[in-house]
Amino acid sequence: MEALIPFIPYLMIPIMVIVYLSTVPIMIQVERKVSAWLQYRMGPNRVGPLGLLQPIADALKMLSKEDVIPNHVNKWLYIAAPALMVFPAFFVAGVIPLGVLTIAGQDVMLQIGHTNIGILYVLAISSIAVYSIAFGAWASNNKYSLLGGMRSAAQMMSYELPMGLSILGMIMLTGSLRLEEIVNFQMNSVWGIVWQPLGFLIFFTTAYAETNRLPFDLTEAEAELVAGYHTEYSSLKFGMYYLGEYCNMLTASFMVTILFLGGWHVPFLGSLNVDPFVKQLIQVGAMAFKVAFLMFTYVWVRWTLPRFRYDQLMNLGWKKLIPLALANVVITAVVMAF
Repeated sequence: MEALIPFIPYLMIPIMVIVYLSTVPIMIQVERKVSAWLQYRMGPNRVGPLGLLQPIADALKMLSKEDVIPNHVNKWLYIAAPALMVFPAFFVAGVIPLGVLTIAGQDVMLQIGHTNIGILYVLAISSIAVYSIAFGAWASNNKYSLLGGMRSAAQMMSYELPMGLSILGMIMLTGSLRLEEIVNFQMNSVWGIVWQPLGFLIFFTTAYAETNRLPFDLTEAEAELVAGYHTEYSSLKFGMYYLGEYCNMLTASFMVTILFLGGWHVPFLGSLNVDPFVKQLIQVGAMAFKVAFLMFTYVWVRWTLPRFRYDQLMNLGWKKLIPLALANVVITAVVMAF
């Protein structure tokens, strides 16, 4: 077992790839079933038992569709743009810690790569996704797509600022940019949502805007822009945009869990008379449960709230969230000083 420890980061690579790729078919089914449940409908119930094979049918339908490249597009940018949506999500997965396991007497972090600037890395790589939307919109040579791309660029700029400021409070409290150290800080005190309730609300709200989910999906508002930036996309290229959206939702859920919900920490677990290794497995399971609940919340909010007008979207970002995030930083600094 001790010889296995140096290979843990390499073993984590396929695990994280499987986690991210398996999220998409699961979330397709959850999206359909939860939306049906909220609207008193049946949802998919024909393909397989209880409709559980519906995601496979959807994937096969998408793969079997004709891959059309319109004559009027910028071909190379048109092809490259969907890939830019997917790859950043997988790169971010490299620094996300899932928990700790004791192997051969050593505590091993379930993480691909360790870096002292984990939060900055996640924010920097995640922001690349906006280039995918902008390039796809420009390359499509379509007015609806271009409007969707411009909306997305403005939306990302507006909401990345309060998102970054909302994290500053936790960074100030922990004195570290390492994601695992932020979790350890919460394990030794209380969860980040108790220390930073306003920071949590701001980050949680901006996470919806960053992933273009309702009520922030102005970039693909079907009533105004047909499908927005991916109007001209079909088949596998559209599927990559779809995959990227769900992967970004998963990354955002991981970040909310790590920063504000204690990561893999389970309150009062230490007082139970349970084998230490079993406790660690429970902690990894708790991390998965918290992330799954946040993914469910994405669907819940989507089918509950109406879409904002674009001026409301901008006002919320610039006139509400940024001042609140700045106030949160100042209050945190004052409390720490005294």
